[in-house]
Amino acid sequence: MTWNASKDNQDGLMRHPRDFEGWKEFDLLHPEFANDPRNVRLGLASDGFNPFGTMSTSYNIWPVVIIIYNRPPWECMKQTSFILSMIIPGKQMSGNEIDVYL
Repeated sequence: MTWNASKDNQDGLMRHPRDFEGWKEFDLLHPEFANDPRNVRLGLASDGFNPFGTMSTSYNIWPVVIIIYNRPPWECMKQTSFILSMIIPGKQMSGNEIDVYL
């Protein structure tokens, strides 16, 4: 769980979320969290789809996936490392109301 702190990005290419400016800015804003590399950093992703495959129906399903970013990119971006936290069903997309589910 400490890969993100133990390995340096030697070539400057962005291969992992820890290489982005947002990660570094978060570390500056929250140094007490950044001091311990074992603190878990999570990513949240959601995307809706129509389960019936026809655009004439208005029913949608929104899976919400959590990704643990403390692992190396060859592990954290594999399907086996994704955590399906919830599925949001409904007649329309949740949009800005997704925080009610979270």
